[in-house]
Amino acid sequence: MKSLLSLVAATAMFVGVNAMAIDADKLNAALASPDRSDADKALDAGRKPVQVLDYLGLEEGMTVLDVMSGGGWYTEVLSYAVGPEGTVYMQNSPASLARGTTEATVTARVEGRLNNVERVNKDLNELGIAPNSVDFAITNLNFHDVYNANPEAAQAMLQAVKAVIKPGGTFAIIDHAGTMGADNASLHRVPKELVVEAARQAGLTVVDADSQVLRVPSDDHTLAPFAADLDRNTDRFILKLTKSM
Repeated sequence: MKSLLSLVAATAMFVGVNAMAIDADKLNAALASPDRSDADKALDAGRKPVQVLDYLGLEEGMTVLDVMSGGGWYTEVLSYAVGPEGTVYMQNSPASLARGTTEATVTARVEGRLNNVERVNKDLNELGIAPNSVDFAITNLNFHDVYNANPEAAQAMLQAVKAVIKPGGTFAIIDHAGTMGADNASLHRVPKELVVEAARQAGLTVVDADSQVLRVPSDDHTLAPFAADLDRNTDRFILKLTKSM
């Protein structure tokens, strides 16, 4: 009994004493708010944020890291999901913020709107976030670009995220599914098998790689995401990872 109580106490420490399961109805209502742009809402049907975050076990009150957040679609979703007692770190490198209208988009999204979001305008190798302090990290449709350009850089990315998540915390990678042997770099895809292997090499534990939430069987992985026939509705995998205790 003493061992069981110790385990419960340790688990509470790792996930945060204020954490509780997300309320799907409340999150759906927040996503339908008129304060949220029509462009963002248009992405919801394909990205299924409530189902994805429920599957991944996100809880209210958590400290979350949105890795390579770009314009911040997922940052805003996470902000609503963790609630006022939670914190969302919105990470973008200075180089990515300087591209196009990204900085303006991020500023408009966060300032005066998302009070539980802290911008982290730093490269992954210098996050400045305390080790073992993040309950939940996610990167959405980014890993393929890093991995296809340089697998060693992808390893560095995984290691950087691993360093800041708590033991027992979750790291989720969502990406466009690719096929082994295809020109995945041109297609902006990556085979799930390669991401699983990279995660294991980084010392992360694969909790689940078989979610069907974002599967699109009609996508045969031969077209890039922005192809007219796909209209961005690609077959995507969700890799749920954790750092061992």
